[in-house]
Amino acid sequence: MADDQPFIDYYDVLQVNPNCDAKILEAAYHYLAKMHHPDHSGSADVTKFNDVVEAYKVLRNPEQRAEYDLLYAANNHQEGFSFPSGNEFDIDEKDAINDAEVHARILLYLYKRRRENAQNAGIAGFYVQEMLGCSDAHFEFHAWYLKAKGFIAINEQGALAITIEGVDHVIAMSRSTKAEKLLIAQSSDSED
Repeated sequence: MADDQPFIDYYDVLQVNPNCDAKILEAAYHYLAKMHHPDHSGSADVTKFNDVVEAYKVLRNPEQRAEYDLLYAANNHQEGFSFPSGNEFDIDEKDAINDAEVHARILLYLYKRRRENAQNAGIAGFYVQEMLGCSDAHFEFHAWYLKAKGFIAINEQGALAITIEGVDHVIAMSRSTKAEKLLIAQSSDSED
């Protein structure tokens, strides 16, 4: 980066923690480069693609990353956090229910993928996002939640894949749904 150019937060561009390791950095790069690639319909963005490539070129090189980290520290002034006021904390209950349904769809999709192709179960995040038809921000939320719960992971190729915990969760959800349907059917029979 030249001195006359404004500071660019490469960690923010790649959506990673500044303390991330090379594996996470590479996975983020592959995911975002595919998502913003000019040949990708729907989410193509040449500017973002070029930013992702530039950020990765600097951060993947240990010497350049160490030099960049000095700039990052000098430019990363944390301003005081202030809590939002008013109704900014209000959430529509429908949003939470919709999120739960989206999480279930993602897990079922990845579960099916794992069953059909156990050795190559991963799928690029942008394909999942495309299937859901959601924004980048919403998809990031869903992926963050499912990764934090341990239900999905990013594999060596940078693709999303269901974990053992995710498979167990899908099986438990399926059993619960089957039990609910059985109870509904039994209550309908007893009312007749």
